[in-house]
Amino acid sequence: MIRIHPKYKLVISYDIHPNSQDVYFRFVTGEMVPGLRDLGIYMIDVHQTLWGDYPIRMAEFVAESFAIIKDGLKTEKYMALEEKFLGYTFNFSKKIIPYRDGFQL
Repeated sequence: MIRIHPKYKLVISYDIHPNSQDVYFRFVTGEMVPGLRDLGIYMIDVHQTLWGDYPIRMAEFVAESFAIIKDGLKTEKYMALEEKFLGYTFNFSKKIIPYRDGFQL
């Protein structure tokens, strides 16, 4: 088990293309989450929107510093992961916020 002391959170929100759900799931679990973990960015939560005018999914990742996330998002590895991710999703946004335990927008 990996133990970190999170200081910052990367929050991504998005909708999944209707015909891409299976391949999206395989990509996220097999490539994206492990790839971000290699960069020191760890998934901690995923939320599903049940109704309303919001993206269907929100995922939260944490890191021990702002620099880890900022520098990680500039890597070729991350850019390739994001490009592939965008092929399965739309209405994508991301933000970095100070870590606080629990749900954050």
